[in-house]
Amino acid sequence: MTLVSGFEKIVRQDEPLDERTWLKLGGVASFYAEPKSVDELAALVRRCCDEGVPIRVLGSGSNVLVRDEGVSGMVVSLSGVGFTDIQIRGNRLVAGGGAKLAHAISETVRSGLAGLEPLVGIPGTIGGALHGNSGSRGGDIGQWACRATVMTRSGEILQRDREDLVFAYRQSSLDELVILSAEFLLEDEDPELLTKRMQKQWIVKKAGQPLSHQNVANVFKNPRGMSAGMLIDQAGLKGTRVGGVEVSQQHANFIVAAEGATSQDVLRLIDIIRSRVAERLGVELETELEIW
Repeated sequence: MTLVSGFEKIVRQDEPLDERTWLKLGGVASFYAEPKSVDELAALVRRCCDEGVPIRVLGSGSNVLVRDEGVSGMVVSLSGVGFTDIQIRGNRLVAGGGAKLAHAISETVRSGLAGLEPLVGIPGTIGGALHGNSGSRGGDIGQWACRATVMTRSGEILQRDREDLVFAYRQSSLDELVILSAEFLLEDEDPELLTKRMQKQWIVKKAGQPLSHQNVANVFKNPRGMSAGMLIDQAGLKGTRVGGVEVSQQHANFIVAAEGATSQDVLRLIDIIRSRVAERLGVELETELEIW
């Protein structure tokens, strides 16, 4: 029995991943799957576990750099309808792990539920945002989470209640293979006021970031009490270029990939930034970008 036997309808081999990430860089996945249901996903995960095949989950691709040589093993996308449902139940949001964070925020604001609107403008999925505890100055997503359903790397489905959940800056205790769905307890507020507040936050955030049509990625975590972008700027690195990749002139914690760029260019630029900031300012930067 081969790895894909019985999964021919949902698994493709040697699938290009570049167009599935925001940087539009990188090689192919040995295997790429788009399961339609939790049962299909669980069966596939069990097969990979039995065969000793590594498995990764790709969300919106906003926080991932795929190496030029590609990814061995299985890459799974949760873009199917079985993983993207969004429901409002009273003052609770229940969302699939593959649901877009932006859609979830829009639904809660429209329903007069406050809490997630400070995250407006942050790309990604509910699962990815919760795993990395995405946030802004207005708060983090983890503070509103009250329950999550996860799948382990062996295909077992477990429920994590609030007392099981631990969140810190850009990290969480949700380190299983997949966050299948999550529930958030939010606060009632006037939808009109919420909408105006969200729009204001959106305008401010977009004014200081690279243009949306560019191939970009946010690279480093903010060190405690400091801004990574400000540190990189202070180190004189805005506009620094390696091959087809450069540090954004608008916000120094973003890199922009031009036509002809490679993932190796990004890795070399990251090394330059880290060493220069450490050398000039004495601060060690930690990458937020996931490197596959």
